[in-house]
Amino acid sequence: MNSSISSSDAAARPDGPLWRRFAVTLVAGAAAVLALALAAIFLIDPYDTGRSPFFSQAGVRALAPATGNASRGRDPAFDAMIAGNSRIQLISPERLKAATGLDFVQMSVPGSGPREQLALIDWFLGHRRAPVKALLVSIDESWCTADPALPSERPFPFWLYAASRLDYARGLLRWEVLEEVPPRLSHLLGMSAERLRPDGYWDYDAEYTQKGDKAAAAHRQEMRARPYANAQRYDRDPAEGTRSFPAAERLGTLAAALPGDAVLILVVPPLYINALPPEGTEQAFRLRACTAALAESARKGHARTALIDWRTDRPETRDPARFFDRVHYRQPVARAMEADIADAFRRVR
Repeated sequence: MNSSISSSDAAARPDGPLWRRFAVTLVAGAAAVLALALAAIFLIDPYDTGRSPFFSQAGVRALAPATGNASRGRDPAFDAMIAGNSRIQLISPERLKAATGLDFVQMSVPGSGPREQLALIDWFLGHRRAPVKALLVSIDESWCTADPALPSERPFPFWLYAASRLDYARGLLRWEVLEEVPPRLSHLLGMSAERLRPDGYWDYDAEYTQKGDKAAAAHRQEMRARPYANAQRYDRDPAEGTRSFPAAERLGTLAAALPGDAVLILVVPPLYINALPPEGTEQAFRLRACTAALAESARKGHARTALIDWRTDRPETRDPARFFDRVHYRQPVARAMEADIADAFRRVR
Protein backbone atom coordinates (compact mmCIF):
# COMPACT_ATOMS: atom_id res chain seq x y z
CA MET A 1 0.00 0.00 0.00
CA ASN A 2 2.67 2.48 1.01
CA SER A 3 4.67 1.51 -1.99
CA SER A 4 1.68 2.34 -4.28
CA ILE A 5 1.11 5.86 -2.74
CA SER A 6 4.79 6.68 -2.96
CA SER A 7 4.82 5.70 -6.61
CA SER A 8 1.83 7.97 -7.39
CA ASP A 9 3.35 10.97 -5.59
CA ALA A 10 6.56 10.48 -7.42
CA ALA A 11 4.75 10.35 -10.74
CA ALA A 12 2.69 13.55 -10.07
CA ARG A 13 5.51 15.64 -8.62
CA PRO A 14 7.20 16.59 -11.97
CA ASP A 15 3.90 18.03 -13.36
CA GLY A 16 3.41 20.47 -10.47
CA PRO A 17 5.76 23.21 -11.70
CA LEU A 18 4.35 22.88 -15.21
CA TRP A 19 0.79 23.52 -14.03
CA ARG A 20 1.92 26.46 -11.92
CA ARG A 21 3.72 28.04 -14.89
CA PHE A 22 0.67 27.44 -17.07
CA ALA A 23 -1.64 29.08 -14.52
CA VAL A 24 0.67 32.08 -14.06
CA THR A 25 1.03 32.50 -17.84
CA LEU A 26 -2.73 32.25 -18.30
CA VAL A 27 -3.48 34.89 -15.63
CA ALA A 28 -0.71 37.20 -16.89
CA GLY A 29 -1.94 36.85 -20.47
CA ALA A 30 -5.53 37.59 -19.50
CA ALA A 31 -4.41 40.62 -17.50
CA ALA A 32 -2.34 41.89 -20.45
CA VAL A 33 -5.25 41.46 -22.87
CA LEU A 34 -7.60 43.23 -20.45
CA ALA A 35 -5.12 46.10 -19.99
CA LEU A 36 -4.68 46.50 -23.76
CA ALA A 37 -8.45 46.43 -24.32
CA LEU A 38 -9.00 48.99 -21.57
CA ALA A 39 -6.29 51.24 -23.00
CA ALA A 40 -7.84 51.01 -26.48
CA ILE A 41 -11.32 51.87 -25.14
CA PHE A 42 -9.86 54.77 -23.16
CA LEU A 43 -8.21 56.18 -26.28
CA ILE A 44 -11.30 55.68 -28.46
CA ASP A 45 -13.38 57.50 -25.81
CA PRO A 46 -16.75 55.93 -26.70
CA TYR A 47 -18.83 58.65 -24.97
CA ASP A 48 -16.76 61.62 -26.20
CA THR A 49 -15.70 62.76 -22.74
CA GLY A 50 -12.63 64.57 -24.07
CA ARG A 51 -10.25 62.43 -22.01
CA SER A 52 -8.52 60.84 -25.02
CA PRO A 53 -5.36 62.61 -26.18
CA PHE A 54 -5.80 61.30 -29.75
CA PHE A 55 -9.48 61.51 -30.71
CA SER A 56 -11.03 64.90 -30.02
CA GLN A 57 -13.74 64.87 -32.70
CA ALA A 58 -16.94 65.80 -30.87
CA GLY A 59 -20.18 63.90 -31.13
CA VAL A 60 -21.66 60.47 -30.46
CA ARG A 61 -24.70 58.62 -31.75
CA ALA A 62 -28.08 59.26 -30.18
CA LEU A 63 -27.72 58.02 -26.60
CA ALA A 64 -29.80 58.16 -23.45
CA PRO A 65 -29.36 61.49 -21.65
CA ALA A 66 -27.44 59.91 -18.76
CA THR A 67 -24.56 59.00 -21.11
CA GLY A 68 -25.13 61.39 -24.01
CA ASN A 69 -24.73 64.39 -21.70
CA ALA A 70 -21.01 63.62 -21.33
CA SER A 71 -20.50 64.83 -24.92
CA ARG A 72 -23.22 67.48 -24.84
CA GLY A 73 -22.03 69.00 -21.57
CA ARG A 74 -18.56 69.85 -22.86
CA ASP A 75 -19.77 71.53 -26.03
CA PRO A 76 -18.37 75.11 -25.92
CA ALA A 77 -21.32 76.39 -27.97
CA PHE A 78 -23.45 76.63 -24.82
CA ASP A 79 -23.26 79.27 -22.11
CA ALA A 80 -26.33 78.21 -20.11
CA MET A 81 -27.66 74.89 -18.81
CA ILE A 82 -30.96 73.31 -17.80
CA ALA A 83 -30.67 70.64 -15.07
CA GLY A 84 -33.37 68.39 -13.70
CA ASN A 85 -35.38 65.33 -14.68
CA SER A 86 -38.30 64.69 -17.06
CA ARG A 87 -40.33 67.37 -15.28
CA ILE A 88 -38.18 70.10 -16.88
CA GLN A 89 -37.48 68.26 -20.15
CA LEU A 90 -40.15 70.14 -22.11
CA ILE A 91 -38.48 73.52 -21.54
CA SER A 92 -37.08 74.42 -24.95
CA PRO A 93 -33.49 75.74 -25.37
CA GLU A 94 -34.47 77.33 -28.69
CA ARG A 95 -37.39 79.27 -27.21
CA LEU A 96 -35.29 80.36 -24.22
CA LYS A 97 -32.58 81.59 -26.58
CA ALA A 98 -35.15 83.65 -28.46
CA ALA A 99 -36.28 85.18 -25.15
CA THR A 100 -32.93 85.66 -23.40
CA GLY A 101 -30.25 85.55 -26.10
CA LEU A 102 -28.45 82.73 -24.26
CA ASP A 103 -27.48 79.36 -25.67
CA PHE A 104 -29.07 76.80 -23.33
CA VAL A 105 -28.33 73.09 -23.36
CA GLN A 106 -30.90 70.65 -21.98
CA MET A 107 -29.10 68.18 -19.69
CA SER A 108 -32.10 66.84 -17.80
CA VAL A 109 -32.11 63.08 -17.12
CA PRO A 110 -35.41 61.24 -16.55
CA GLY A 111 -35.69 59.75 -13.07
CA SER A 112 -32.70 61.66 -11.72
CA GLY A 113 -32.46 63.48 -8.39
CA PRO A 114 -30.16 66.09 -6.88
CA ARG A 115 -27.10 63.85 -6.66
CA GLU A 116 -27.14 63.08 -10.40
CA GLN A 117 -28.05 66.63 -11.35
CA LEU A 118 -25.27 68.16 -9.26
CA ALA A 119 -22.78 65.80 -10.94
CA LEU A 120 -23.97 66.97 -14.37
CA ILE A 121 -23.80 70.63 -13.35
CA ASP A 122 -20.20 70.12 -12.15
CA TRP A 123 -19.39 68.49 -15.49
CA PHE A 124 -20.92 71.36 -17.48
CA LEU A 125 -19.27 74.10 -15.41
CA GLY A 126 -15.93 72.31 -15.47
CA HIS A 127 -15.85 72.34 -19.27
CA ARG A 128 -16.67 76.01 -19.92
CA ARG A 129 -14.01 77.96 -21.76
CA ALA A 130 -15.90 81.18 -21.02
CA PRO A 131 -17.87 82.03 -17.85
CA VAL A 132 -21.34 80.49 -17.68
CA LYS A 133 -24.19 82.99 -18.15
CA ALA A 134 -27.16 81.15 -16.60
CA LEU A 135 -28.01 77.97 -14.76
CA LEU A 136 -31.60 76.72 -14.54
CA VAL A 137 -32.20 74.03 -11.90
CA SER A 138 -35.49 72.19 -11.47
CA ILE A 139 -36.10 71.51 -7.77
CA ASP A 140 -38.82 68.93 -7.26
CA GLU A 141 -39.68 66.68 -4.32
CA SER A 142 -36.48 64.65 -4.79
CA TRP A 143 -34.52 67.66 -3.49
CA CYS A 144 -36.43 67.46 -0.20
CA THR A 145 -34.90 64.22 1.06
CA ALA A 146 -33.59 64.22 4.64
CA ASP A 147 -30.87 61.70 3.72
CA PRO A 148 -27.47 63.47 3.44
CA ALA A 149 -26.36 60.84 0.89
CA LEU A 150 -29.00 62.14 -1.58
CA PRO A 151 -29.78 58.55 -2.65
CA SER A 152 -30.48 57.75 -6.30
CA GLU A 153 -33.69 56.02 -7.37
CA ARG A 154 -32.26 54.71 -10.64
CA PRO A 155 -28.83 53.62 -11.88
CA PHE A 156 -26.64 56.48 -13.10
CA PRO A 157 -23.09 56.40 -14.59
CA PHE A 158 -21.36 58.59 -12.01
CA TRP A 159 -18.04 57.12 -13.20
CA LEU A 160 -18.56 58.84 -16.59
CA TYR A 161 -18.51 62.26 -14.90
CA ALA A 162 -15.89 61.46 -12.26
CA ALA A 163 -12.99 63.85 -11.72
CA SER A 164 -10.67 60.89 -11.17
CA ARG A 165 -9.34 59.22 -14.33
CA LEU A 166 -8.93 56.01 -12.32
CA ASP A 167 -12.63 55.99 -11.41
CA TYR A 168 -13.45 56.65 -15.06
CA ALA A 169 -11.16 53.83 -16.23
CA ARG A 170 -12.80 51.41 -13.79
CA GLY A 171 -16.19 52.40 -15.19
CA LEU A 172 -15.10 51.47 -18.70
CA LEU A 173 -15.04 47.79 -17.69
CA ARG A 174 -18.64 47.23 -18.77
CA TRP A 175 -20.21 45.34 -21.63
CA GLU A 176 -22.40 48.32 -22.63
CA VAL A 177 -19.24 50.43 -22.99
CA LEU A 178 -17.77 47.86 -25.38
CA GLU A 179 -20.94 48.10 -27.48
CA GLU A 180 -20.38 51.83 -27.94
CA VAL A 181 -16.91 51.38 -29.46
CA PRO A 182 -18.02 50.51 -33.05
CA PRO A 183 -20.43 53.48 -33.37
CA ARG A 184 -17.78 55.84 -32.01
CA LEU A 185 -15.17 54.46 -34.46
CA SER A 186 -17.65 54.90 -37.34
CA HIS A 187 -18.09 58.53 -36.29
CA LEU A 188 -14.36 59.14 -35.94
CA LEU A 189 -13.68 57.60 -39.36
CA GLY A 190 -16.40 59.65 -41.03
CA MET A 191 -18.50 56.58 -41.83
CA SER A 192 -21.55 57.77 -39.89
CA ALA A 193 -23.01 61.25 -39.77
CA GLU A 194 -25.50 60.29 -37.05
CA ARG A 195 -25.17 62.51 -34.01
CA LEU A 196 -27.26 63.14 -30.95
CA ARG A 197 -29.15 66.44 -30.84
CA PRO A 198 -26.59 68.95 -29.54
CA ASP A 199 -28.98 70.97 -27.35
CA GLY A 200 -30.55 67.88 -25.75
CA TYR A 201 -34.17 68.83 -26.35
CA TRP A 202 -36.80 66.07 -26.51
CA ASP A 203 -40.40 67.11 -27.21
CA TYR A 204 -42.28 64.21 -25.64
CA ASP A 205 -45.56 66.07 -26.18
CA ALA A 206 -45.23 65.86 -29.98
CA GLU A 207 -43.93 62.29 -29.86
CA TYR A 208 -46.72 61.02 -27.60
CA THR A 209 -49.34 62.83 -29.66
CA GLN A 210 -48.04 61.33 -32.89
CA LYS A 211 -47.61 57.79 -31.61
CA GLY A 212 -50.49 57.81 -29.16
CA ASP A 213 -50.11 57.61 -25.42
CA LYS A 214 -50.56 53.90 -24.71
CA ALA A 215 -50.87 54.60 -21.00
CA ALA A 216 -53.45 57.36 -21.43
CA ALA A 217 -56.21 55.47 -19.57
CA ALA A 218 -53.90 54.75 -16.63
CA HIS A 219 -52.74 58.37 -16.60
CA ARG A 220 -56.32 59.69 -16.52
CA GLN A 221 -57.15 57.39 -13.63
CA GLU A 222 -54.03 58.54 -11.82
CA MET A 223 -54.97 62.18 -12.33
CA ARG A 224 -58.49 61.65 -10.95
CA ALA A 225 -57.07 60.21 -7.71
CA ARG A 226 -56.87 62.55 -4.71
CA PRO A 227 -54.09 61.15 -2.53
CA TYR A 228 -54.43 63.88 0.11
CA ALA A 229 -58.22 63.99 0.34
CA ASN A 230 -58.22 62.50 3.84
CA ALA A 231 -54.90 63.95 5.02
CA GLN A 232 -54.99 65.56 8.47
CA ARG A 233 -55.06 69.36 8.56
CA TYR A 234 -52.94 71.48 10.94
CA ASP A 235 -53.03 75.12 11.95
CA ARG A 236 -49.22 75.21 11.86
CA ASP A 237 -46.38 72.98 10.72
CA PRO A 238 -46.31 69.98 13.12
CA ALA A 239 -42.57 69.56 12.48
CA GLU A 240 -41.61 73.22 12.40
CA GLY A 241 -37.93 73.78 13.16
CA THR A 242 -37.01 70.10 13.00
CA ARG A 243 -36.87 69.51 9.25
CA SER A 244 -33.56 68.95 7.49
CA PHE A 245 -32.87 69.33 3.78
CA PRO A 246 -29.21 68.39 3.09
CA ALA A 247 -29.55 69.21 -0.63
CA ALA A 248 -29.94 72.89 0.30
CA GLU A 249 -26.36 73.06 1.57
CA ARG A 250 -25.08 71.42 -1.63
CA LEU A 251 -27.07 73.90 -3.70
CA GLY A 252 -25.65 76.80 -1.68
CA THR A 253 -22.11 75.59 -2.31
CA LEU A 254 -22.83 75.37 -6.02
CA ALA A 255 -24.40 78.84 -6.07
CA ALA A 256 -21.38 80.37 -4.34
CA ALA A 257 -19.08 78.95 -7.03
CA LEU A 258 -20.94 80.62 -9.92
CA PRO A 259 -19.46 83.70 -11.62
CA GLY A 260 -20.84 86.94 -10.22
CA ASP A 261 -22.58 87.87 -13.49
CA ALA A 262 -24.29 84.51 -13.92
CA VAL A 263 -28.00 84.07 -13.22
CA LEU A 264 -29.25 81.12 -11.15
CA ILE A 265 -32.90 80.29 -11.71
CA LEU A 266 -34.66 77.71 -9.52
CA VAL A 267 -37.84 76.30 -11.01
CA VAL A 268 -40.36 74.27 -9.00
CA PRO A 269 -42.23 72.24 -11.65
CA PRO A 270 -46.04 72.04 -11.51
CA LEU A 271 -48.27 69.24 -10.25
CA TYR A 272 -51.77 68.53 -11.50
CA ILE A 273 -54.16 70.00 -8.96
CA ASN A 274 -55.28 66.65 -7.49
CA ALA A 275 -51.67 65.74 -6.69
CA LEU A 276 -50.95 69.07 -4.99
CA PRO A 277 -50.96 68.72 -1.17
CA PRO A 278 -53.75 71.00 0.16
CA GLU A 279 -52.95 73.84 2.52
CA GLY A 280 -52.71 72.71 6.14
CA THR A 281 -51.48 69.19 5.39
CA GLU A 282 -48.14 67.98 6.69
CA GLN A 283 -47.02 67.36 3.09
CA ALA A 284 -47.76 70.98 2.12
CA PHE A 285 -45.82 72.30 5.12
CA ARG A 286 -42.85 70.04 4.26
CA LEU A 287 -42.69 71.07 0.59
CA ARG A 288 -43.01 74.74 1.48
CA ALA A 289 -40.21 74.48 4.06
CA CYS A 290 -38.05 72.61 1.54
CA THR A 291 -38.52 75.21 -1.20
CA ALA A 292 -37.75 78.02 1.24
CA ALA A 293 -34.59 76.28 2.47
CA LEU A 294 -33.32 75.66 -1.06
CA ALA A 295 -34.03 79.23 -2.20
CA GLU A 296 -32.49 80.78 0.92
CA SER A 297 -29.31 78.71 0.62
CA ALA A 298 -28.95 79.57 -3.07
CA ARG A 299 -29.49 83.29 -2.46
CA LYS A 300 -26.91 83.33 0.32
CA GLY A 301 -24.39 81.85 -2.09
CA HIS A 302 -25.33 83.86 -5.16
CA ALA A 303 -27.23 87.15 -5.19
CA ARG A 304 -28.47 86.80 -8.77
CA THR A 305 -30.87 83.98 -7.87
CA ALA A 306 -34.56 83.81 -8.80
CA LEU A 307 -37.23 81.33 -7.69
CA ILE A 308 -40.15 80.37 -9.94
CA ASP A 309 -42.71 78.24 -8.10
CA TRP A 310 -45.25 76.48 -10.31
CA ARG A 311 -46.30 73.99 -7.62
CA THR A 312 -49.36 76.12 -6.90
CA ASP A 313 -53.09 76.16 -7.53
CA ARG A 314 -53.47 78.11 -10.78
CA PRO A 315 -55.68 77.83 -13.90
CA GLU A 316 -53.07 75.84 -15.85
CA THR A 317 -52.75 73.19 -13.13
CA ARG A 318 -56.52 72.69 -12.99
CA ASP A 319 -56.84 71.78 -16.67
CA PRO A 320 -56.36 68.01 -17.22
CA ALA A 321 -55.89 68.61 -20.97
CA ARG A 322 -52.58 70.32 -20.16
CA PHE A 323 -51.09 67.24 -18.47
CA PHE A 324 -50.12 63.72 -19.56
CA ASP A 325 -50.11 62.51 -15.98
CA ARG A 326 -50.03 64.13 -12.56
CA VAL A 327 -46.44 65.41 -12.94
CA HIS A 328 -45.80 65.68 -16.71
CA TYR A 329 -47.29 68.72 -18.41
CA ARG A 330 -47.79 69.56 -22.07
CA GLN A 331 -46.55 72.33 -24.36
CA PRO A 332 -48.96 75.12 -23.25
CA VAL A 333 -47.67 74.80 -19.68
CA ALA A 334 -44.06 74.62 -20.86
CA ARG A 335 -44.44 77.82 -22.88
CA ALA A 336 -46.00 79.64 -19.91
CA MET A 337 -43.13 78.48 -17.68
CA GLU A 338 -40.60 79.67 -20.28
CA ALA A 339 -42.20 83.14 -20.20
CA ASP A 340 -41.74 83.21 -16.41
CA ILE A 341 -38.13 82.03 -16.76
CA ALA A 342 -37.35 84.78 -19.28
CA ASP A 343 -38.95 87.40 -17.02
CA ALA A 344 -36.93 86.17 -14.04
CA PHE A 345 -33.73 86.25 -16.08
CA ARG A 346 -34.32 89.86 -17.13
CA ARG A 347 -35.18 90.81 -13.53
CA VAL A 348 -32.03 89.52 -11.84
CA ARG A 349 -29.35 89.75 -14.53
